[in-house]
Amino acid sequence: QVLLVESGGGLVQVGGSLRLSCEISRGTFSQFRMAWFRLSPEQEREFVGGLRWIGNTTEYVDPVKGRFPRFTIPRDNAKNTMYLQMNRLKPEDTAVYYCAADPRYIDSWHREKDYEYWGQGTQVTVSS
Repeated sequence: QVLLVESGGGLVQVGGSLRLSCEISRGTFSQFRMAWFRLSPEQEREFVGGLRWIGNTTEYVDPVKGRFPRFTIPRDNAKNTMYLQMNRLKPEDTAVYYCAADPRYIDSWHREKDYEYWGQGTQVTVSS
């Protein structure tokens, strides 16, 4: 059973930065499509971005070009970990952030059913 463990959430002031981590255990990192979602009371679960490996290349997927220009998704293969680097945070970024993983090679990224495995979620609160 693949396990996704998230960490790094917390309280931050407007304009600050946070880096969330998502570690895969019981699985090989490069075999999965990986993604970040977020859920807030105002919105349904929203796709933030994702990545997968094609050979030795990382393909990054944005929900809508320019939708999250303040966010990047670094990864560390040696640590089996994907990150969500969030900069210049705004109150509307307040949400529970989830990482997700799926072993299928498909070109559908935005739906919950596109992913078999989910992390437990980590709360990010941006105070003004």
